[in-house]
Amino acid sequence: MREEISVTTDAVVFYKSNSGISVLLIKRKNQPFKDSWALPGGFLEPEETLKKACERELKEETGLKIKNWTQIGVYDKVDRDPRKRIISIAFACLLTQRPIAKAADDAKEVSWEILPIRQDFSLAFDHQQIIEDAMLKLNIKNEISHT
Repeated sequence: MREEISVTTDAVVFYKSNSGISVLLIKRKNQPFKDSWALPGGFLEPEETLKKACERELKEETGLKIKNWTQIGVYDKVDRDPRKRIISIAFACLLTQRPIAKAADDAKEVSWEILPIRQDFSLAFDHQQIIEDAMLKLNIKNEISHT
């Protein structure tokens, strides 16, 4: 029996200000991980490139339109999603102006969380790892205050 495999994208949107660096998170409206915080993202449509899927999902969930992305990595751990086998490709960007994000589609809320994310603030899926990888890839890991 062949298991279906799906492809998703995740958007890591950082905002740099005098207060530090924040990351944009959504509160999930649906299972799995309903009411948990996560990165904006979702499933690839058949006619889309990965980057276009990332841009579409970000716009659907937060209203933001961003075009300047760096591919962070491929996340293919077999059990990373309880629904089925899902491979995700993550993209990131670093903004110097904070756009206004509004929850829509699968997002119940949006929040700009200052990094590092609190220990008691658990993220859905493997999104903590994706954020950490994005900080390294964009060379901002050393700019995070560890207070």
